[in-house]
Amino acid sequence: MQTQLAPEFQNTPDGLQAEAILRKCVHCGFCTATCPTYQLLGDELDGPRGRIYLIKQVLEGATPTRKTQLHLDRCLTCRNCESTCPSGVQYGHLVDIGRKLVDERVPRPASERAVRWALKEGLPSPLFAPAMKIGQAVRGLLPEALQAKVPPKQAAGDWPTRVHTRKMLMLEGCVQPAMMPNINRATARVLDAAGIECVSAPKAGCCGAVKFHLNDQDGGKAEMRRNIDAWWPYVESGVEAIVMNASGCGVTVKDYGHIFKDEAAYADKAARISALTRDLSELLPAIIPALKEKLAALSAPGAAVSSASKMVFHPPCTLQHGQQLRGGVEKYLGELGFEIRLASCESHLCCGSAGTYSVLNPDISYQLRDRKLVNLAASQDAAAPEVIVSANIGCITHLQSGTKTPVRHWVEVLDAALAG
Repeated sequence: MQTQLAPEFQNTPDGLQAEAILRKCVHCGFCTATCPTYQLLGDELDGPRGRIYLIKQVLEGATPTRKTQLHLDRCLTCRNCESTCPSGVQYGHLVDIGRKLVDERVPRPASERAVRWALKEGLPSPLFAPAMKIGQAVRGLLPEALQAKVPPKQAAGDWPTRVHTRKMLMLEGCVQPAMMPNINRATARVLDAAGIECVSAPKAGCCGAVKFHLNDQDGGKAEMRRNIDAWWPYVESGVEAIVMNASGCGVTVKDYGHIFKDEAAYADKAARISALTRDLSELLPAIIPALKEKLAALSAPGAAVSSASKMVFHPPCTLQHGQQLRGGVEKYLGELGFEIRLASCESHLCCGSAGTYSVLNPDISYQLRDRKLVNLAASQDAAAPEVIVSANIGCITHLQSGTKTPVRHWVEVLDAALAG
């Protein structure tokens, strides 16, 4: 796509990066076929190609409007379009630039600013955990819409205490320890069963995605630098990997190298952090033999596995499109004796959670959730699943708000089987 940058964007990092991305686009429109918002709304400007045109116009000097902002806001940033695009257009990076430029030029209503500020400051805050505890204590009294955002208190079990030669860092995350603490502890127990010790850097916190994608890119980058600094001593001491059990965090940390490529003080460190980052599912091929041995040693081999045999897997967009990781969870859990399958159709589409999207765009978000749940319930053999599993806390809590079927992280199911 031929682009003539306006003088204010020429020779700037954002302008040069955006121009390079735009030049890869050939207007084919394949992306519209897999865009969730285009499918729901049927508006070209609510699909990737239309949003690309809007961003291009701004870069060429056109004045963005509130309408421009709304079309960009309605993007889930699921990056399904990147999986579909035959030209390799890096739409996720482009829309980050577009939103930043538009927000600098189009003021938001006070009510929107307040909600977005509360989300970006509240979710990564140390005050989130005590606030969640209060919410869980009075959950039955909360309005239905708020109940959906406050999961019941979860029994988490113990963190393993054995010391292993093999060590991996784990990002505990900002909301996950308060909302669903068992995910982190189950991860530590499963890796412990495979002879790997999980360690956590006390000064690491939010991956930076919440602020970054709410157009507080400076605030998000500050959190990213804090994580890099917190992890660096462990990297220097030879930690094997940085494990992510929330695919939304994983896709962001894997992008640190790109985000800091022009910042001399952090470019090399950020690239190293990204290179070390692994989604939990990426560890499965190496640890399957040890886990098989553990399962075989149970007094009734296979009993714990068969109790959760009817599982259907929702692969988060941040896993299958952002990280381009597909098939691993189903394949390796299958090797361990689990019966796990995908939805019968549209397994590639977003569930509507998309970070803070379900708060900012609830109508679209809940339409996508309900559509996803219908497809998950009608999975390949038409048998209703006993449990829905996923790989990102946002998807898990969002899907659970619309169904009575338990929704869990796949590592929790594996952990329960290993416990016999």
